[in-house]
Amino acid sequence: MTESSNKTIVLNVKRGVGKGETVTQRYELPDGAADSLLDGLRWVREHLDDSLAVRYSCINANACKECMMEFDGKVVYACIARMKPGVEHEVAPLHNKSRIRDLVSEIAPVKERLDIDE
Repeated sequence: MTESSNKTIVLNVKRGVGKGETVTQRYELPDGAADSLLDGLRWVREHLDDSLAVRYSCINANACKECMMEFDGKVVYACIARMKPGVEHEVAPLHNKSRIRDLVSEIAPVKERLDIDE
C-alpha cells in the first residue's frame, strides 16, 4: 500500500488466466465512487473495464464467502474491506487457491468440482 498524490482511489489489480502470466492493471476511481472493495471493483467493471473477472453472490443469493481475495496483503471479504482515497491498494486472487481468471479463485471443494474434460 503506497500513498497516491491525489485523492483518487487506486487499485493495482493482479490479473491473469489460470497458471498463465500475471500482469498488474492500474485502475483509478474518483473519491466517493465506492466505499467497499467489492463496490469499487463493480464500479471498475461498469465504468472502466468490463473484462475484469470478480466473483460475488451476495446480491441475489443467500451465499457468502465468494468475494474472498487479497487486499493489501491480507485475505478479506471484498464486500466489507474498505478502500481509502489517496492510497494505492494492491488487489490479488487468493494465493493458496488456483486462479481461474483475474480475481476469481477455485473455491469449490475437490469433490464438488465439475470435471469438464470427461
